[in-house]
Amino acid sequence: MSERDIIYCMETVGADVLDMDVEQVMTQPAITVAPNVPILSALSQMSAKRIRHLPVVEGEKLIGIVSIGDLVAYRIARIEEEAEAMRAYIQSA
Repeated sequence: MSERDIIYCMETVGADVLDMDVEQVMTQPAITVAPNVPILSALSQMSAKRIRHLPVVEGEKLIGIVSIGDLVAYRIARIEEEAEAMRAYIQSA
């Protein structure tokens, strides 16, 4: 359940949302990702669904949660490593 789920529900039921069960308010089915999904695919899914956190599920078990910030930071680090490797290659030629 996200804060966005609560806000959307508040539009229809008002403050009574605070007395409701999570399953009544949350986006269903829950948007999840498997641990073997490529980073770019997860980022794409998060952007398309406009979500900032993505549960990582293996079978029926929650094994982690990634944030869009985590994934962007990872991508930036990999791009910087690739750029450095290219600079080193060019300088050694």
